Amino acid sequence: MKYSLVELAPVTPGGNKHEALDRALAAAEEAEHLGFYRFWFAEHHHVTGYAAQDPAPLIAAAAQRTSRIRLGSGAVLLNHYSAFSVAERFLMLESLAPGRIDLGLGRSTATPLIDHALRRDRNSQQADDYLDQVQEIIGYLHKAFDRAHPFAAIDLTAGIDSIPEVWVLGSSGASAGLAARLGIGYTFGGHINPDLTSRALRYYRDGFTKTPFGTGTPQAMLALNIVAADDEEQAHQLTWPARALRAGGRDRPIPTLEQARAELSTSAKAQPSTIVDGVIPPQISGTPATLRPQLEPVIRESGATEVMVQDMLTDSAARTRSRQIIAQALHAITT
Repeated sequence: MKYSLVELAPVTPGGNKHEALDRALAAAEEAEHLGFYRFWFAEHHHVTGYAAQDPAPLIAAAAQRTSRIRLGSGAVLLNHYSAFSVAERFLMLESLAPGRIDLGLGRSTATPLIDHALRRDRNSQQADDYLDQVQEIIGYLHKAFDRAHPFAAIDLTAGIDSIPEVWVLGSSGASAGLAARLGIGYTFGGHINPDLTSRALRYYRDGFTKTPFGTGTPQAMLALNIVAADDEEQAHQLTWPARALRAGGRDRPIPTLEQARAELSTSAKAQPSTIVDGVIPPQISGTPATLRPQLEPVIRESGATEVMVQDMLTDSAARTRSRQIIAQALHAITT
């Protein structure tokens, strides 16, 4: 079973983004040591609690500190960029770390003000051209434009011997069909919309078409928020900072465990964090003894070929131990 990590570079109370980015890059090295297959950086604009605003420079920095692990974006938000600029930047990253770069593509909004600030053309009405953007990127990377296409003469791959692996990310299931038609990897945000997990990944697998743009077989990645510790109570409590962030507003540093304990109501603290009868909670917790039995049925039911783990842990020791336990549990699952 492949297992990977997506890093948000969480900022601690009283800390700053410089420290958060240092921890994020150290986490990439640690992930390689623990056997994780990929390490992706998120893109969150104008957010106090996360330092990962732009995946590309973080990928470049992590490439210099690692040698094996794949590095990528989880995800580049295409509604803020041209397809040309994204393809060119990630081909440059591929030149820095040949055979190790993933280009995860998604779309998202911030606040109306930040969305407007991110736009280059502010005079025309913004259109939803995500499908066209993804196809254009495939065209650049694989030189796959029709001969009559105005961009057919552009060759961004000149002098580059390999290309990034392209993934489509989504949380509603709507982009599953796009990834399937293009024959590329699909990542579903099970931590965002857990009830749709099996349906979305099944739709992707059933519609998958083999193309030159992917590996030739469905690559179905399931993203989950997972934390772990050596006892159940401690593991469950590690979900509290993420709950407190959702409850108290996102425009602040990630709450500490002590802050979350003080902020959350008794009922909020008691909300389930284990998978029961296939029901996936927003935050999953477990121990060396309980994590694999929780995850294995969900992985088999969904048909996931890989799990992408997210957490919001800022305590270095707790994060390291959590990721050790998660790696051991997922490594033991065969698909």
